[in-house]
Amino acid sequence: MAVYFSIFLVILTAVCGVIWLYDRYVLLPQRKVKLATAQEQCEGELSEEVKEKILAIPFLIDTPVQIFPVIAFVLILRSFLYEPFQIPSGSMMPTLLDGDFILVNKFNYGLRDPVARNKFVEVGLPERGDVVVFKYPIDTKVDYIKRVIGLPGDRIIYRNKSLYIKTACSETNTDCNEFKQVVTTFVSNGDYSDGNVELTRYTSAMPNKTHDILVNNQILPRTANYYQQSGSQRDEFVVPQGQYFVMGDNRDNSLDGRFWGFVPEENLVGEAVFIWMSFDFERDDTSFLPRWVPTGVRFERLGSIH
Repeated sequence: MAVYFSIFLVILTAVCGVIWLYDRYVLLPQRKVKLATAQEQCEGELSEEVKEKILAIPFLIDTPVQIFPVIAFVLILRSFLYEPFQIPSGSMMPTLLDGDFILVNKFNYGLRDPVARNKFVEVGLPERGDVVVFKYPIDTKVDYIKRVIGLPGDRIIYRNKSLYIKTACSETNTDCNEFKQVVTTFVSNGDYSDGNVELTRYTSAMPNKTHDILVNNQILPRTANYYQQSGSQRDEFVVPQGQYFVMGDNRDNSLDGRFWGFVPEENLVGEAVFIWMSFDFERDDTSFLPRWVPTGVRFERLGSIH
């Protein structure tokens, strides 16, 4: 739906822009000439009412002219700076909850045209630990949100619910020959749940960012369903150049890179940076079709995303 809305917004802006230009450089001069002619033919000064009537924009032109600046601003803001998204699931708990509305910074990872998404300005690339929105590689019409775990060239192991990272070697990174475990520290148990199962909360000390994760200690990792690379173990992932490995913070309830592979750089939409609204929802069974309705605002959740 986001793709179709972007196309619609571009077409609408283009049509209104053409009409705005036509009115400004063709119709408006004609109206001014008509006004000058009327003043010459009139012995006295024309009333303000008559002037306004002569200079009035035709009805079919007026609406596009009025809305063009607004939709042009929205197009620029949404395409190149910030775009709002809603979190539809619990795969990023406790960082993001179902019902959170977030802002995604689209400038951080470069500027792309809003339709074909070809990058035309290089700005930066994701860092390990960033929370990113991207086009789901299996179906690019769907937007996903996960956390960047592996950068191009990294080797990642997720074994026994522990994360190990062997960073890619470079001229500035000489400490790249060994896997290092991402240290997790127990925070609490039972603050969050998956159905009737209590989840354990840990603080995960990533190399660049520290954040909290949730683990269901009552089930085993679904390694049989993991994405399998040639020449690597079932729970090991070697990040190709130009791609990224991502995982959800809710480790046992996230359809992420462990199951389908990697995110190409061209699929990146932007970095999730701010929660601007958050609603609590409650299931309503009184209507013919059960639905979830908002019951309150979680003001304490508003703020930056870590």
